[in-house]
This record gives sequence, structure tokens and C-alpha cells, in this order.
Amino acid sequence: MGLTADSTGIKAVDSGLIIQKEPGDKVIALAGNPNVGKSTVFNELTGLKQHTGNWPGKTVTNAQGRYVHNGNGFILVDIPGTYSLMAHSAEEEVARDFICFGEPDAVVVVCDATCLERNMNLVLQTIEITPNVVVCVNLMDEAKKKNIRIDFKQLEQNLGVPVVGTSARSRKGLDVLMNRVSQLTAYHHITDPIHIRYNTPIEAAIAVVEPVIKQQLNGRLNSRWVALKLIDYDETLSNTLAEYLGFHLLDDPLVVQSIQQARELLAEQGLVEDKLRDSIVSCIVLTAESVCGDAVFFENSNYNARDRRLDRIFTSKWTGIPVMLALLAGTFWITITGANYPSQLLSNGLFWLQDRLTEFFLWLGTPEWVHGALVLGVYRVLAWVVAVMLPPMAIFFPLFTLLEDSGYLPRVAFNLDKSFKKCSACGKQALTMCLVGKRIFQPA
Repeated sequence: MGLTADSTGIKAVDSGLIIQKEPGDKVIALAGNPNVGKSTVFNELTGLKQHTGNWPGKTVTNAQGRYVHNGNGFILVDIPGTYSLMAHSAEEEVARDFICFGEPDAVVVVCDATCLERNMNLVLQTIEITPNVVVCVNLMDEAKKKNIRIDFKQLEQNLGVPVVGTSARSRKGLDVLMNRVSQLTAYHHITDPIHIRYNTPIEAAIAVVEPVIKQQLNGRLNSRWVALKLIDYDETLSNTLAEYLGFHLLDDPLVVQSIQQARELLAEQGLVEDKLRDSIVSCIVLTAESVCGDAVFFENSNYNARDRRLDRIFTSKWTGIPVMLALLAGTFWITITGANYPSQLLSNGLFWLQDRLTEFFLWLGTPEWVHGALVLGVYRVLAWVVAVMLPPMAIFFPLFTLLEDSGYLPRVAFNLDKSFKKCSACGKQALTMCLVGKRIFQPA
């Protein structure tokens, strides 16, 4: 993302989420899993016409940019990359709340063409919230290399929403994508989205709650989705929902009674809390399989055999943790040991220059306080920072980038997710710990 006059200086001070648009502009939410090219789509469309900030009350960053297509203005809001909208993390909560309560005119869900079925989980969850969805199947160039063929007409028919294939890095398909977005924002009735069918106990529970809340929602939200979330003990959504509607649904005794009745029905089937969520996710996964079953074709059925072999090593119950510890320890060792040599060279060079500056100031006959402030103060501190911080950063971050690009970091998150959940965290926070560890163990 480029730096502009609006993203630096005093204008960079965070003021929360403020949609800056001109009359007639449409707001488009850009959603997607991490590493599917969502930011590439955003950058290619908006160029440098962007500004960033934080979501209100969160440290999660948002980016906005304006794009004009066929004379129509669009404000693209790049929401956090997330695998689901179940609100297990701040990113997921932000993404869900903006799609649900931010009232975007449309949502573009960017998917990875090489693993479309996995990405379909987010698509289906988004469709549950709003019918105004366009699916952008990105990385078509990578899919072609792996001999993966996608029948877009069939996929669009299965989903009931527009589907467009793109290769954002070369801008292929982006004009078609924005054509479909323009049509959708002008004629919302063109979609007929798929309905996820849950198992019998969950459908029965939804049938109890939905009629009670439907009239109160007055068409502002998908009553079926809201009913499911209220049954699913989603406290964060309940509070945000009250702010959006201006009243709390749970203040109505009939709503509370219907929810309690629905939960009792589910409890009779053993579906409570985690088991209920597991059942909901299973139904979404099965729907994703059926959606892609007759639309995605692999000419080489073993195209991902290498990845599966690596998974058996990197995510195995017996080898996953030892391999992870070895790789991360190796990364830290290379960083610490490798940084010592350039750090020493930089230190020698910079402090040699300090001595020359001291001699120069003495030759000029400057007062001692001037020399102390400029040479022993400003220059010496800067020299220490450069000598100590630059070498480990120059080594660690490229190594960490290689681990990320190779797909290993998600495997680390997977390995640690179960352990982290015991302390109400998630596996992705292991990556933050790696960065903290690098800061603690870097050479002094």
C-alpha cells in the first residue's frame, strides 16, 4: 500500500472507521481468507487512493480506497482476512460486524482458486448474512499451473450469486468483477443465494426462534441467521445487535422464551455450546463440498500430494511440535548468530565515525554541550539503534516471510490451536509470540 498525503502526518491519526465517500458512491466490503490475494485486488483497483485507520475500539487496521468504474464511484473497504465469521478473534468479529451492521452495498469475497472448497466456508457464511455477494475466484493463473479447471457457470448456479475468475496480479478479470458488482448494486434482486440446510435438530431450533424475531427485525437483518446466532450463545453479537437496532432483542420475554425452548430442543439431542458449533460448522463444510463437487475439476488428482505428505510431518501428533520447535529454534539461532557479525561491523564503523565527528567538533572549537547533545546524544543513540536493531531485523523478517510464503506458519497455528484455546486464545497468536521471542533474544 502506498503512502499518500492522507496516510501520513497529522492525517494519519486514527479516527475510527469513517467512510469517506461522495454522493452516489457505493460501499463495497472486500472479504477473504488470508493469502488469497485480497489486498492485491484492493491495491490494483484503488491504486494510491487509499487511507487507513483502526476499527472503532479495536487495534485491527482497516483500509479504504475509491475506484471509479464506468462513471460509477465505489468505496472499497478492505476488511481483515479471516477464515470464518464465527467471531473467534478480533479480526473475525470486525469482519462479521462490518458485513452485518456496516450496511455495505455489496460484499466481494475473494477466494483462492487452488483450494476453492476450503474458501467456500467464508462465502457461505457471508451469504447467510447478506444476499448481496459477488464471489471473486482469484489466483486463476496458479490454478492453471496445477491443472485445476473451474466451471464458473455451474458454480454461480450452485451459489445463486455472481462468480468471477480473476488473476489480480495481472489485472485479468478485474473489469468483469466490477461490472458484476455494478449490476448487483444497481439491481439487488439478481441474486438467489443458496440456503444452508442444517441438521434436523438445528433446523427445528431455528424454526422456534425465527418467527418471534422476524417482525422485530423488520427486514433489516437476515432473521434466520440472527436466530441461529442467538441460539448459539453469541454474546458479542447480541450486544452489537442491540446497538444496531436501538433495542435489545433479549429484553422481550417472548424472544427469551423461544431461545430457551430452542436450546432445550438441542440439549435433548446433546447439542450444547461446542458440540452445537461443531455441528453448525460440519453442515457448512458439507454444503461447501456439494457446491464445489460438480464445479471444480482436478485433471491431476494428486496435484497436492506433496502438500499432504508435508502435512503428515508438520501437523502430525508426534512430529508436528518437535519439527516446529526445531524450525523456530533454527530461525532464532540464525538470526542471533548471523546478526553478531554485521552488528559488530556496523558498530565499529559507526563509532569510528563518532570519533572523527568528535575530532571535527574539537577542531571547530564548539562548546562541550553542543558536542554532547549532537554527537554523544543524537548520533551515538542512532548509531546504537542501527548497529543493534538493523542486522537481526534484516535477517529475521526475511526468514519469517519464507516460512509464511511456504505455508508453514498456518501449520504452526494449527499445531498450537488446541493448547491456546485452553487459555481462551487461538493458535494464530503463536505467531505473535514468535515475534516477541525474537525481540527478547536478539543480540544486545
